[in-house]
Amino acid sequence: MKNIRFVVLAAAAGLVLAGCGDESGAGGTPSASTNPSTPIASLPSPSTAPSGLPLTVSRTGGFAGFNDQVAVGTDGIVTASSMGKGPSKCELEPGFLTTLTDAVKQVDWASVGVTKPTVRHPDDMIIAVAAGGGLARLDDPKLKPLVAPVGTLLTEATKPGSLCKPV
Repeated sequence: MKNIRFVVLAAAAGLVLAGCGDESGAGGTPSASTNPSTPIASLPSPSTAPSGLPLTVSRTGGFAGFNDQVAVGTDGIVTASSMGKGPSKCELEPGFLTTLTDAVKQVDWASVGVTKPTVRHPDDMIIAVAAGGGLARLDDPKLKPLVAPVGTLLTEATKPGSLCKPV
C-alpha cells in the first residue's frame, strides 16, 4: 500500500512539473541551478469558484520515466496526456467528481504556497498538485485529503475506465 501511495504521490507531482527532473546529467544529484522556491508559471489562477477546481496534477520521473499531465475543469472534464502521448479527454463520473472536489476544498491552498517540487533522489517520481493558486508535492502533509482521490484520478484519467468516460 505504501508503494502505491508513493507512486501516486510522485505521479501527481510529475504532471505539474513536466520539466522538473535531474538536470545534472550524472550521478542523480540535482544541479546547482535547481531552485526549490522557483514558482511554476502555468499554475491555475486562484479559484473563485466554490468548487475548488480547476485542478492540475503532474507526474514525472521515477524509474519508469513518467511524464503525465492531468487537468480537471470545473465542469468535470479531464484533459490528460500520458507518457508523451497526445491529450485525451474524459468526463468524471459525478460521484467521483464530488469526492475530488470535496478533497480539494479541504486544503488551505493559501498556506500551501507555490514552490516548484524538486528531485530528492535518483529516480524520484514527483507528483505535484496545483489548485487555488497553490502548488505542492502530493506527499506534503497539507495535501493529505487529496492522496486517495488524486491516485484514483491518475489511474482513471490516463487510462479512462468506469470513473472517467471518454468524451
